[in-house]
Amino acid sequence: MIDAGRYLERIAYRGPAAPTLETLRQIHLAHLMTVPFENLSVRRGEPIFLDEDRLFEKVVVRRRGGFCYELNGLFAALLETLGFRVARLAGRVGPSGIPFDHLALRVDLDEPWLADVGFGDSFLLPLRLQLREPQQGGCGRRYRLDGKDGGLLLLREEEQGWQRQYLFTLERWPLSAFAEGCRHHQTSPESSFTQKTVVSRATQTGRITLSGRRLIVTSNGTRTESELADDAAIARTLSQHFGIS
Repeated sequence: MIDAGRYLERIAYRGPAAPTLETLRQIHLAHLMTVPFENLSVRRGEPIFLDEDRLFEKVVVRRRGGFCYELNGLFAALLETLGFRVARLAGRVGPSGIPFDHLALRVDLDEPWLADVGFGDSFLLPLRLQLREPQQGGCGRRYRLDGKDGGLLLLREEEQGWQRQYLFTLERWPLSAFAEGCRHHQTSPESSFTQKTVVSRATQTGRITLSGRRLIVTSNGTRTESELADDAAIARTLSQHFGIS
């Protein structure tokens, strides 16, 4: 089992840790506010292994972030240590995505909830898995779950209508089942993770993202972009906004 106290300290959470819906909501939000979604290891050629001890060392001890397999893989371990019942779910982001393209989580309380701290710009608060009506996911955004192709399709409401996030099934999988998908996204030229650096986390008023050399800040619905001049500026941005050295 992982050191839950140290993990909760990493995400700056100091509230109750009993396995309740309110705890789930609060640690889900705290995680997204503190641990960045990032692919720096992929871009630097650093191998990623789906081992909870290694993930803990990276995300908690070295205070890094990661992508879905790392962040949701480790978050599931935290939830289980706290006494939650968790299932690791496989999803596909695009219609032609690979098997085990994405890792999301089902958390069973009085009813099942969808949790996901590893998709980047997505819902901040867990979603009710059994509800098919639009529901709030934080920051005024609405999400919807529709039955499709034997699974569930997660959609987000945008100005142009409801947009796909990912399709997933409710079958339970061990973390090891995602190893091939993790290798694909580390090495394949077809993977978006091998093509461009992305570092992103939620903020109290929106989101801050480093995309390539562009710093994108969304605050209270206003989006601003700036081009970073050199590697030194990128290093300062990683340290200042994402806590990454």
